[in-house]
Amino acid sequence: MSPATVVVLLTLLLGIQPITTDLYLPALPTVQASLGASIAAAQLTLSALVICFGLGQLVCGPLSDRFGRRPVLLGGLALYCVASVFGAAASSIEALIGWRALQGAAMAAAVTCGRSIIRDLYEPGEGARVMSRALSGLGIIAALSPLLGGLLIERLSWNLALLALALFGAGALAFVAWRFTETIPRRDPGATRLRRMLYNWAHVVANPTFRAWALLSACTYGGLFFLLAGSSFVFINVLGTSRVMYGAILGSISLAYIGGTILCRRLLTRYGLRGAVKRGAWFTLAGGLSMAALSLAGVHTVWAIVLPQYLFAIGHGVHQPCGQAGAVGPFPEKAGTAASLSGFAMTLSALGVGLWLGRNLDDTVYPLTLGIGAVSVVLALIAWTLVQWHGEPGRGSLIARSGARPA
Repeated sequence: MSPATVVVLLTLLLGIQPITTDLYLPALPTVQASLGASIAAAQLTLSALVICFGLGQLVCGPLSDRFGRRPVLLGGLALYCVASVFGAAASSIEALIGWRALQGAAMAAAVTCGRSIIRDLYEPGEGARVMSRALSGLGIIAALSPLLGGLLIERLSWNLALLALALFGAGALAFVAWRFTETIPRRDPGATRLRRMLYNWAHVVANPTFRAWALLSACTYGGLFFLLAGSSFVFINVLGTSRVMYGAILGSISLAYIGGTILCRRLLTRYGLRGAVKRGAWFTLAGGLSMAALSLAGVHTVWAIVLPQYLFAIGHGVHQPCGQAGAVGPFPEKAGTAASLSGFAMTLSALGVGLWLGRNLDDTVYPLTLGIGAVSVVLALIAWTLVQWHGEPGRGSLIARSGARPA
């Protein structure tokens, strides 16, 4: 595959996660009212997707190590399309929760294989650069998704917003069938045996480099998930924005994220993986703390949340490609397993945030703003300590090949 094909492929595979959440976010208050559900039940349509996405990764990683990336991708994307169609036709909140759960499990195949393909083809430093290019494309998808979702819901119905996910999944499935060439260097026939799986999981988790990068990815995604799971209620119900305006706000935040991925590539060239993360943490911390401080000072406006979130999104654009490439870096022979465990850690972080918000969301901005502020502090500490102590990307990294000075 050409480099351009790889980037397009990764954009589609990794982009399936934000479109599945971001396009749906403007629908949450409408789904709640349309199906006569509580806020907690409406939140569960998102939490169930996240839970099954996390568990699905634990299965899809070993499956892709055993059978290869291609068959797992084809099966997972086909199942995703089916779940999206039936979810769009759901007539009760219970049915919608069930189909969203299946959608999350199917989505795991695309995301896990996408992260594995990076390690199949590249060393960690170069993999982070390619990942940042793909995540720039993902940012475009994330920018357009909430705006499209808001338009579909306001002009038509939330059901059509879910049907749009089936169309995206079908496009990704067609591209994989048409252009994807298997990348796994060697299949592992024992990867799905329980004893081998447990051994591989223990081996990966015991590696301090994996733990440092996986914690970084999990923490930055947890901060993002505060926005994903809580912002629709805060912006629409508390601050009174329209659904279309809310979609435009999320889209603008995604543009800041794209800027972060572009900054990431520049930082990688000059400082390497650890140096990029160290500098990106300043954006994260400035965004989170300023958002919390403004809300505590009584400034409860749209811009008091959006402007600090721009800074957090720039930091996220640095941390996410570096974290995902760094976590699988030490394991070229277990890339699927390492990618699945890193993704599972991100899912646990998102699940914790979603459950906490489901209990604590009220008619104020505080659960959102203070949550993001707290996460920004933890993330900066991880970036400045664990990643610097244990995050050496290994031989063949960008540092070694470009002559860039260490952080």
